[in-house]
Amino acid sequence: MARSLTGGSFGVQGMLKEGTKHLTGLEEATFKNIEAAKQLSSCVRTSLGPNGMNKMVINHLDKLFITNDSATIVQELEVQHPAAKLLVMASKMQESDSGDGTNFVVVFAGELLMAAEELLKNGLHVSEVIGGYNASCAKALEELDKLVSYSAPADVFSSPDKLATCIKSVIAAKQWGNEDLVSSKIAEACVIAMPDNLRNFNVDNVRVAKIVGNSLQSTSVIKGLCLTRNVISMISEVHNAKIAVYGTPLDSATTETKGTVLLKSAEDLKNYNDSEEAALEKIIKSIADAGANMVICGQSIGELALHFVDKYGMACLKVPSKFELRRLCRSTGANNLVRLEPPSPDDLGTCKHVYVKEIGSTMCTIFDHEDSDSRTATIVVRGSSMNIMDDVERAIDDGVNVVKTMARDARFVPGAGACELRLADALQQFGEAQPGLDQYAINKFGLALEVVPRTLAENAGLDATNIVAAMYAAHKSGKEGVGVDIVEGTTSDCGVIDLLATKKEAIRFATDAAVTVLRVDQIIMAKPAGGPKAPAQGGPPGSTGDML
Repeated sequence: MARSLTGGSFGVQGMLKEGTKHLTGLEEATFKNIEAAKQLSSCVRTSLGPNGMNKMVINHLDKLFITNDSATIVQELEVQHPAAKLLVMASKMQESDSGDGTNFVVVFAGELLMAAEELLKNGLHVSEVIGGYNASCAKALEELDKLVSYSAPADVFSSPDKLATCIKSVIAAKQWGNEDLVSSKIAEACVIAMPDNLRNFNVDNVRVAKIVGNSLQSTSVIKGLCLTRNVISMISEVHNAKIAVYGTPLDSATTETKGTVLLKSAEDLKNYNDSEEAALEKIIKSIADAGANMVICGQSIGELALHFVDKYGMACLKVPSKFELRRLCRSTGANNLVRLEPPSPDDLGTCKHVYVKEIGSTMCTIFDHEDSDSRTATIVVRGSSMNIMDDVERAIDDGVNVVKTMARDARFVPGAGACELRLADALQQFGEAQPGLDQYAINKFGLALEVVPRTLAENAGLDATNIVAAMYAAHKSGKEGVGVDIVEGTTSDCGVIDLLATKKEAIRFATDAAVTVLRVDQIIMAKPAGGPKAPAQGGPPGSTGDML
């Protein structure tokens, strides 16, 4: 009787619902989780640094991504394993928090788990490894403050040249060879969009417009908002624009309830049409009388409404993206009206000069405020293909996020692997001074930090062991800024700097992800919900659709 209650089996399997998978212990749970995280880490490791290789990812919508940006790679891979997903989430957190260092988070977390696997196989308990890692993380964050080599001056946010120097290293990791051009354009745009209170800097005020054609060298910065769409009215240029923004269709009003109109003669039909036209003209005239000389609509615009807009001398632009419409409202100070009615003076937005400009055979509408109060800038990216421009846009996004992080903390540490190697040395010395078994985990944490200079050297085709040894020797002799010189193939102080706040967050996120994976000792997976999978699209089973 007791056996029948458990469905014919004892233990955990008998307790759980049929179809549930249960894995426990080091071999079944911990090592399998570590293996999955290692696979993800090794996948993005070759993309680290300026010489990092690109990945070609085709997602479930058949969209092609060619990039070495780790955040994009892990997001589009659609990772299924729960342990590897923890690394993906840590990478996403780093992306949203700092904008840079996403690759370092995944690679370093993978290296920590590889080191932990070795310690666990040698007999250490998981709690001792976790304790050592947490102590190492706290010590590393403490040591990082001592490694600061440069602090940006107070006027860096008003000088494009100084700001470009600070973000050049970040861009070089994504756009090697174009870092001078891209960083200067980002700095120029950020200085335009920088508010008086630096902490209120909004990354959304630096927009990117991608226009196919020409080369990356033709990339430019426009003060104001640039939309890659043409006006649909006859008037294409407005000075001292008073802008009315509508989120509703600009057309004859339709009733919400169904109604029947009884027409007895042709005269009735003519009068009915005329009354519709008169009602629409009255609305458009009232908008013009309110002082508006430009109408922007987020939905459809009727031919008749467009005729009356032209008749009353207003420009008209259709912006179907609600996000672009929102930015436009923020840039011009307009309110998005949800009813087709004349705007009040407070609802009208203003812009000094709105005009249409042809950029590489694409007609663009530019909202130029022509004054220092405008806090919006657009970087017009040019390139031979969308994939190239997408990658440049990701680099710009990272650069702008780094500027935002700089507004909070503008201290920098040596880059090119120098900071990580000095931390590794400090942690190994710290580990030797510890009395307990934690010292083995602390020592491994320090060795794991060597993954950055090693990977930079390997991706550049250099001998990683000799490079790391030469860097250790240089640091011991007092040359603390020496890192991997991928141009000359040696070690030297190239002036590469990384943001301190980015490095701190990356180490913290990577350690937390690794510790979370190690804390798991059982995996219990319920049977997936739902019935059998639906047949493939293309006809019933056995039809020609199944043979394709």
